[in-house]
Amino acid sequence: MSRRTDNHHRAATICRAATGLPHRTCLGWAEAGLIDRRRPVPDAEDEAQRLLESLLVAELADGLRESERRDGALFGFTSARPAPTGLSLALHPAMADRVLSTVLPRIDEDYGGLRGVPGVRIVPTGRSWSLTHLRGRAAVHLVHPDADWRPVLPEHGDGLTQLWRRNRHRLHPAEAADLQERAGAAADPESATAQDWLNSRLLRRPRLLGQAGAAHGSANVYTHGGGDLVVEWCCAVERDELERRLRQSGLAHPPGRTPERLRNQPWFPGEIAMGGAFVTLRRGVCSASGAPARRAF
Repeated sequence: MSRRTDNHHRAATICRAATGLPHRTCLGWAEAGLIDRRRPVPDAEDEAQRLLESLLVAELADGLRESERRDGALFGFTSARPAPTGLSLALHPAMADRVLSTVLPRIDEDYGGLRGVPGVRIVPTGRSWSLTHLRGRAAVHLVHPDADWRPVLPEHGDGLTQLWRRNRHRLHPAEAADLQERAGAAADPESATAQDWLNSRLLRRPRLLGQAGAAHGSANVYTHGGGDLVVEWCCAVERDELERRLRQSGLAHPPGRTPERLRNQPWFPGEIAMGGAFVTLRRGVCSASGAPARRAF
């Protein structure tokens, strides 16, 4: 086997472990020059696509916080087919409807305002469905193991207004205000851009993240105010090993358009930093219920 062929197989092996795709698919990408050992998983090249994927990660992390995770599907997805211009995600069948009810935007009076991802709409694409964004027309295609699956979509209710039903083709003022506030609230725009890169990359590596919940099917994922991501779990993979695998997958490899600055060097073990953004990995002891014991972190 030539060195070049060996490198192709190594990149394909990492790609398969990160995404859940067949080895032959990843090998074809490596042979075509779409991936290599430094970047074994395709990135989203478009800023609008990265933003959508980043917003989905943040909403699912906080929206599913403390809830049961099945089979290690931390964001509700079991595998990914990433491409430079888009992303396809395989839904965990037991979490599919919960994922949609979490990310679709709505006004929740009990909560006190907007929930979900502002600007996201769900559209049928043949016998499947896609989450699209009204700004930039980015999209994430959803795949369900049941070809005849139809989602149970959330309805209006007391104190609950489903904005995606009321405003199918335009932003509701609350969504526009939220997106504008998010853009203006970033004290460091470069760090915010880097966090979008990291979040997007995490969404494209569901099989690696799934290792954190492999033992009991559960883990805890959340953000600090919609920013950096924290993953907590017990048992299964060691923290250092999961960090090694994520780094090997190119998670923190600085893209050419993101400055290497600020917190590129981690402050403590388990922190993966890039361009002022970071994701933190925390592994604790097992609680009696089989969920991560928060007091241990």
